[in-house]
Amino acid sequence: MKKYLPYLKNKFILASSIFLVYTLFLDENDIFTIFSQNSKLSKLEAKKADVNAKLIETRKTLGQLKYPSEVERYAREKKFFKKDNEDVFVIFYE
Repeated sequence: MKKYLPYLKNKFILASSIFLVYTLFLDENDIFTIFSQNSKLSKLEAKKADVNAKLIETRKTLGQLKYPSEVERYAREKKFFKKDNEDVFVIFYE
């Protein structure tokens, strides 16, 4: 303990250590807040990538729906529409 005593008497080291402890643990933007904000940011970026992928797919589908034959194909395959004189059987695999 005696070998650390001269360092603790130095006002610059003491002030620097107090400042470091305050900024890392006691401040409003402490280290724990920064880590939690970074994790939230990464989750939001992942959601943004998913939404962008869905947006690209939707725009592609919308571009295909400009033609009447594609509208009928899309309605039958994706939305399970049917004509008046037919039945549609939907098979789901688990």
